[in-house]
Amino acid sequence: MKIVILKDASAVAKYSAAIFIKQIQNKADCVLGFATGSTPVDMYNELINAYKNRQVSFDQVSSFNLDEYLGLSGDHQQSYRFFMNDKLFDHIDIDLAKTTVPPGDSKNPIDACAHFERKIIECGGIDIQLLGLGRNGHIGFNEPSSSLSSRTRIKTLKQQTINDNARFFKDETFQPHLAITMGIGTILEARKIVLLATGKNKAQAIADTIQGPITAQCPASALQLHANTVIVIDELAASKLTNIDFFKHIERENQKLEKSLGL
Repeated sequence: MKIVILKDASAVAKYSAAIFIKQIQNKADCVLGFATGSTPVDMYNELINAYKNRQVSFDQVSSFNLDEYLGLSGDHQQSYRFFMNDKLFDHIDIDLAKTTVPPGDSKNPIDACAHFERKIIECGGIDIQLLGLGRNGHIGFNEPSSSLSSRTRIKTLKQQTINDNARFFKDETFQPHLAITMGIGTILEARKIVLLATGKNKAQAIADTIQGPITAQCPASALQLHANTVIVIDELAASKLTNIDFFKHIERENQKLEKSLGL
């Protein structure tokens, strides 16, 4: 687990975008895993700028999204399909037919979960999976108590998650309490994982993820088991870590090593 502590959210966006840009430049037909929520938006803006500046092309890229609200169609303004189109896909040259978001309006969502898993395998697996982090430690919609070996499935959302997301739904509009989510076991099969977190309200979840025990009560703690995870956070999100100076020292040394190796 590589811990990168940066000054602010802008630096987090630039650093994480560079990881994805390098992946695409090295493997044009790579498979990327995307996440929704407020934290990745700045990173998506960096990717859009890189495309507009001709640093990168997404025309051979395939993608999978972590989750979707159950009961929302892709054209619903609060669906994650709509979010991804609006925040990223509509602004780059990616083929929408190669972008997969779990179908929230599926007539048989259980079968849809199994199909989602098969499609990832058929594409050769995910090269890099982007993750956000919930205040309760959830990744995707894998809430506390989720099995650390879980697969894509239907999940009931915790009240805290519902409350945190309520700001996105207008008064008296339907807010789903169920979602389809990629499982923790599925996430851990990605070749590389990049988790982003910014702000003081994520500090406890980050501390539990990095230095707490591996437990279903903090689903993100399962990332300790992954051989190639990068956690990119700002100073505020890092504020409850006990080894901040050491983590910064490690990153400085890693950058020196990568530079000397031409990586």
